[in-house]
This record gives sequence, C-alpha cells and structure tokens, in this order.
Amino acid sequence: MSYTTQCTYFALAGAENTQETLKLASARVRDLGIKTVLVASNSGQTALKAAEVMPDIRIIDITHSTGFREPYKQELSSEQRAKLEAAGIHILTTTHAFGGVGRAVRKKLGTYQVDEIVAHTLKLFGQGMKVAVEITLMATDAGLVDGADPVMAIGGTGRGADTAVALIPTHAQTLFDLRFIEIVCMPSPAHPKC
Repeated sequence: MSYTTQCTYFALAGAENTQETLKLASARVRDLGIKTVLVASNSGQTALKAAEVMPDIRIIDITHSTGFREPYKQELSSEQRAKLEAAGIHILTTTHAFGGVGRAVRKKLGTYQVDEIVAHTLKLFGQGMKVAVEITLMATDAGLVDGADPVMAIGGTGRGADTAVALIPTHAQTLFDLRFIEIVCMPSPAHPKC
C-alpha cells in the first residue's frame, strides 16, 4: 500500500511556527487515526494550545527534567501544572532519554557519550526532530504509550513547536525499533537560519 502526503517545511525554526505546527499535526492525527499526541512543553503553554486545537485527543506534556536549568528546580510552575491537569493533560517529568548520565560524563570528563551522539545526529534534521524522538522514548519508558499504537510527537527549537512527526514508539533501550510513519512539518534543515 502507498499513499501521498505532504511535509511542510518552515523557512525559520522556532515558536512562530507553533499554531501552524499544531494545525498540521491535528489534521494528520485525524487522517492517521492517532489517539495520543506527545508535546514537549516546559511551561505548559504549547500543551494547552495543543489541547485547544485537538480537544478530543489524548495530550501528554513532556517537560524538562527537574534540575535541567537550575539544580532541584522544576520549570513548570504549580499554577500551570494545575491548568494542564484541569484540561485533562497528562504531565511527564523524567530524565531525558538523550541527556541523563551521559550528560554528567560530558560535564565532568569533557567527552561525549552515545546518547548525546545520537541526539546530535538527530539534530541534523533540526532540534525539534531530536526532541520529538526523545519525548517519544521518554513517554514509552514511563509506560504512557506503547508500540501497539502510533503517536504524534511535537517538538520545537527553543520555545514553542516547529516539528511534528508520526511515530511508532519504542523504549530508549530499543531505540532502533522506533519507526517513522511520516514527518508532518519541520524547519528546513538547509535554511541558513534553522
């Protein structure tokens, strides 16, 4: 079986693409029968916007790990957490699949580990692509999704969203079993400002 679809390429990376990314993802979620959307959202804003655009879809907000920016601090405020929960959005805060112990080794010893090499390889397709794959591994490892059902993973460059990818999820330890269904949108990797 084959089908034709379109990937949208944004001229620039970043938050200005958030609404269009969510709109494009929503259309493909419905076309593909996807029931779960994973959203990288440290402040919760992008996850709330996703819930507005896709009110009948299960949204999971994957935040930065506690201590990511500042030791022992969580970037998602308790007020925003309450808004997400009231909107029915599940929140996952856990160690980053591509930035746990390996990042500690880099910081201490000045050498990269395999997880960060994988992350840098995915960044060849943009920061949002790396994030989309990473949050999919994290949600799978947390038991929130499994390989039986595809997901739409939404990531971005800095703030907001600029990348949406339909994936068959897998665990971090089985990374090479991850399968791309389609890339819905992403910044053009060849554009000099992406």
